[in-house]
Order: sequence, then structure tokens, then C-alpha cells
Amino acid sequence: MLAKNEPVSRHVLSVLVDNEPGVLGRVVGLFSGRGYNIESLTVSETEHDKHVSRITIVTSGTPAIIDQIEAQLGRLVPVHTVVDLTNSGPSVERELALIKVAGAGDARAEALRLADAFRARVMDATTESFVFELTGKPDKLDQFISLMLPLGLVEVSRTGVAAISRGPKGM
Repeated sequence: MLAKNEPVSRHVLSVLVDNEPGVLGRVVGLFSGRGYNIESLTVSETEHDKHVSRITIVTSGTPAIIDQIEAQLGRLVPVHTVVDLTNSGPSVERELALIKVAGAGDARAEALRLADAFRARVMDATTESFVFELTGKPDKLDQFISLMLPLGLVEVSRTGVAAISRGPKGM
């Protein structure tokens, strides 16, 4: 149970794992089995020769819950390292989104103007719609998407957060 005073905060966890079948299922199972929410999840092989992948998980919780998640992840057999990038020092965090907007007239012109202001690229254009590509921090993407809602937002596809610590050292 949550204490009334404990703040819930967003955390970005970076997990190095063996790249083998079933590892992602075990990690996701840990979260679902304990009722923890995954807000974003990205996975990619990072060291082909060593068969190692990086799983980046965005989740929220109290400090005690985040500590528990880190400890439980660390006990999974294929896990090499777990780092809370939110607490470990400066890090870089980005996400990519494709945003489809349909419209005509003033709404179409406004969508293009806002896309330019947000440095979104037009990836596809028809006489009735645009597909914009936008990269940045998740809150920047959220803001752009909310501005596109009244202009004819059709759909959004997001990659999830990719994050890495700053500086010369690796995980």
C-alpha cells in the first residue's frame, strides 16, 4: 500500500539482458505479476557479438516500489545490469512519433505551421492528410499531439523511449 506522503515519480530503467527467446516475456511478466505499470518499453540488440540487448522501461512508483522493481529485475537470470537512469545522473532521453493529421483549409495550414515550430518533418503528404515525424522528449511529443487534436488528428504511432546516460562510461 502507498503511504499518503510517498511521492510517485516517473523513472527510466535501462536493463542489459542476454538476447535470447523468452527474456522480454520474463521481464514483462515480473511487472504484470506484481501490478506495476509499464508506460513505455523499447528493446534492441546492442552488442551483436555478445548477444546482449538493452531494454528501456519507463515506469512510475514510489521510491520503495522503484527499488523493489530494480532488485527483482536484477535477480532475473538473463539480466546483467539494471540502471535507473533517472537517479544515476544526467541522461539523454528521446522518442520518435509518426502523427497522421487530416484536414483542409485553415486547419491544414495551421498543422503545417505548428509542425514547423516543433521541427516535425513531413514524411508523407496528400491533398487530404499529412504524416509528420517528430523526435524529442516525450512531453514535447505529447504537446504536439494535443495541439493536433482539434486540427484533425487521425492516429499516432510512437516508438517508446530510448535513453542513455551522459558521459564517457557505459552501463
